[in-house]
Amino acid sequence: MSKYTGSVCRICRRENLKLFLKGDRCYSDKCAFDRRGYPPGQHGQRRGRKISDFGIQLREKQKVKRLYGLSEKQFRLFFKRADRQKGETGINLLVLLERRLDNVVYRLGFVNSRAQGRHFVRHNHFLVNGKKTNIPSYMIKVGDTIEVREKSKKVQTISDSLGAVERRGVPQWLELGKSEFKGQITGFPVREDLTMPMQEQLIVELYSK
Repeated sequence: MSKYTGSVCRICRRENLKLFLKGDRCYSDKCAFDRRGYPPGQHGQRRGRKISDFGIQLREKQKVKRLYGLSEKQFRLFFKRADRQKGETGINLLVLLERRLDNVVYRLGFVNSRAQGRHFVRHNHFLVNGKKTNIPSYMIKVGDTIEVREKSKKVQTISDSLGAVERRGVPQWLELGKSEFKGQITGFPVREDLTMPMQEQLIVELYSK
């Protein structure tokens, strides 16, 4: 699957949900989803279109996949891993996605979006337990410490993002030391911590066919 290079605002409009893919812009009056809350394309404003059960399941999978910025191959691998674990496959999938390093640095407020998180992780701006880690898909564990590298603390984007962290909030399973540019993993998220509208059971049904 090729990398999507179009406007990410079109993704939010396609999924009929603000996915906060552009960071601060999503909170401003420039947000394309707020200004044009209908699907993109010349037929985007058509009404009464009936969607099959398969179509509903597919849209849910696409929404979650795009929210976390994964390719189809990556997403399917996460699903297979979740299916092998004990417990409910759908919840296991969401917890695994939340544990990705690029997501965690976003949740801690070091960056404005997951896409920006992937970029900054790849460029060695973060340490995990004091060691340089530049793999966006790195799976964090309970007790791990994530911090901004000393020379990266001067990066304006990171400082600005931390300055606006109160607006977005930090999940209960993470602990942020804002002044130290450091965060700690105090636990794994539970389903109630994931407030974005997601119906993970539809994804399980889709992949189980």
